[in-house]
Amino acid sequence: MPYCEVGKAQNAVDAALNNGIQIYYRTYGHGPIKVLLITGLAGTHDSWGPQIRGLAGTDRANDDETMAVDRESDRANNEVGGIEVCSLDNRGMGRSSVPTKKSDYSTRIMAKDAIALLDHLGWKKAHVFGHSMGAMIACKMAALVPDRILSLALLNVTGGGFECCPKLDRKTLSIAIRFLKAKTPEQRAAVDLDTHYSEEYLEEFVGSDTRRVILYQEYVKGITASGMQSNHGFEGQINACWRHKMTRAEIDLIRSGGFLVSVIHGRQDVIAQINHARRLAEKLQPVARMVEFHGGHLVTHERTEEVNQALLELIKASEMKMSPHDWNNFPKKRSGVTEASNRTTVERETNIIIAKIHVFLVYLISLFMTAFKYGRSSLQRLKPVRVGASSPK
Repeated sequence: MPYCEVGKAQNAVDAALNNGIQIYYRTYGHGPIKVLLITGLAGTHDSWGPQIRGLAGTDRANDDETMAVDRESDRANNEVGGIEVCSLDNRGMGRSSVPTKKSDYSTRIMAKDAIALLDHLGWKKAHVFGHSMGAMIACKMAALVPDRILSLALLNVTGGGFECCPKLDRKTLSIAIRFLKAKTPEQRAAVDLDTHYSEEYLEEFVGSDTRRVILYQEYVKGITASGMQSNHGFEGQINACWRHKMTRAEIDLIRSGGFLVSVIHGRQDVIAQINHARRLAEKLQPVARMVEFHGGHLVTHERTEEVNQALLELIKASEMKMSPHDWNNFPKKRSGVTEASNRTTVERETNIIIAKIHVFLVYLISLFMTAFKYGRSSLQRLKPVRVGASSPK
């Protein structure tokens, strides 16, 4: 099985902290162009299936000895030359190690896992694409080793912390409650569909059934095969997302790293709000391009062709050494303070205030749900005391 022992590729300090940690990965396709795919919260390496096929031209893993891989055919299926893709299970999920301490999970720690994987593969440089939590990890990785990044794609990303909180409305509150209550593959599959895709996409008919019906069956099968995420893994990854923050110094390291960035997002994403992605793209100017599609959090599946094309364009632009001036699609700033810029500043400050109120409300709701959960379990543990009838005197 293809595993990377993290500690073997790290310095003495990190190696001591990661002793025994193994990261599971698969590679696909062949060629001089290397692409690392980092998946999101509770996702496994095969979550990138549509992108693996679109970039590598095959979904047959290179370590699968039972399949004969036609390398020339793989190269013919993409327009930028031969691409080798690597996708991994982050610590806490899939076949990778599951540390039991929350302190063993952070986007920085998982970024170091990814760097160790590059060393294990013998890749000096790579295009790094991350989705959701994986995009947070990719940001940290780009700040840690900017000289090893050929390009950076951040899909359905936020800045971590309060930005991880979904939009507070009846629909997302219902999704959150159902997610926490989900104990079986069937329950988890039902809530994942509403989390990952836009309502419009799910209700479209494909033949005689809606996509919701078809995807539900696929999700139940997939979750049953990989298993529900352990409590340690889920809580650790959630903790990593909540603690994630990109400092100004880290942002500057990415901006000056000499590589192009694509921030790709679905407008109907109920988990990672698009305003946060737009703000991150603005901070990454002049090297970032903002790409928006009609779709939900899993826009990689909902708009596969468009997303794959955007990723190939990023690779091609990077290989051609396109200048940031020609790459980014943000309006050029004019000298002086205009009324529009003042309005943007006010809107940004207002959004920050609203976000803080949002976090406070989410915190109150989480406290209520925790109290309810433990209160109910405490009542269930109480044994009723039988009181017999009093004897006559």
